[in-house]
Amino acid sequence: MPIRRFGGHRSLVSHSQLSKLSYGYTNMNMSRAGYRVFSANSTSACTELAKKITERLGVELGKSVVYQESNRETRVDVMESVRGQDIFIIQTIPRDVNTAIMELLVMAYALKTSCAKNIIGVIPYFPYSKQCKMRKRGSIVCKLLASMLAKAGLTHIITMDLHQKEVQGFFNFPVDNLRASPFLIQYIQEEIPDYRNAIIVAKSPSAAKRAQSYAERLRLGLAVMHGEAHQSESDMPDGRHSPPLSRTVTGHTGLELPLMMAKEKPPITVVGDVGGRIAIIVDDIVDDVEDFVAAAEILKERGAYKIYIMATHGLLSAEAPRLIEESAIDEVVVTNTVPHEVQKLQCPKIKTVDVSMILAEAIRRIHNGESMAYLFRNIAVDD
Repeated sequence: MPIRRFGGHRSLVSHSQLSKLSYGYTNMNMSRAGYRVFSANSTSACTELAKKITERLGVELGKSVVYQESNRETRVDVMESVRGQDIFIIQTIPRDVNTAIMELLVMAYALKTSCAKNIIGVIPYFPYSKQCKMRKRGSIVCKLLASMLAKAGLTHIITMDLHQKEVQGFFNFPVDNLRASPFLIQYIQEEIPDYRNAIIVAKSPSAAKRAQSYAERLRLGLAVMHGEAHQSESDMPDGRHSPPLSRTVTGHTGLELPLMMAKEKPPITVVGDVGGRIAIIVDDIVDDVEDFVAAAEILKERGAYKIYIMATHGLLSAEAPRLIEESAIDEVVVTNTVPHEVQKLQCPKIKTVDVSMILAEAIRRIHNGESMAYLFRNIAVDD
């Protein structure tokens, strides 16, 4: 029988007692090994999505305090042990984008130094995703943000409808780019009367693939709008004219390349018949709505009797609620990847679709090591 010492006194402990102690210690470790879900937001409006996700998972939101010091520095205090656990940080992006990014970075680093096993960022709307191409002498900010998140300690990201799917290549760890289209298509089928008389509209040729996917799934026609009042994203300077064209050259002047003719934007036209139809414009982001308002006016002139906007991320910046309310748009439907309760109070035309179900299921599958393929069933590359 082995002898154990407690406080200088000898005690006899049987092998069966030792095995029970060992079993109890193992069980204690197993009960600790699990996952926690934290919210990295310092504002209550941004924690609503996190609360819905934890309710669906049947877990409590992790205990932490995120706040701003008097000098605007971000402070994060994690109030419970996370050692050896999978940690999911839910970060919805409000209007103050840079503060939200800093909150996420500081919390990720705090969890990393607290010996968390894996740190997974749940970022439904990934900020700076539009800045994923070189503009003149600028920078690809999205790549910079990806590097910062990796350095802070993130090991995986769950996001939704990236502005460009190629952004996933900026990361050196897994990125799951979920889709909101099943929820928006379900809304069309259940909430739009006589949707069979609708036509899916692409606001620009660059959005035609997304619109085509909706049209094929709903068995509807497709229309594409061409020509824009404002400069499109694809026509912005991309660095191919840098360094400056005019410079002092000595010696051989080099080859004379053919001069490229400048583009001339045509007026907005619609390719497709929208007369007597419900027009449904689909896109990934609704931010400044001037383009959508102009598109709605053209569609009205062409005979569309109702106009809906469907998008994943409703940023709705600046005067968007007022412009929507005064426009020919009948309804703007967005998901709750970005908080927009204030905008809904200003404009009753704005409707919300809840996507917490798919985010909660993604968290559960990643923690359990299950395949994510179920969440991407019937999803094509262009969706």
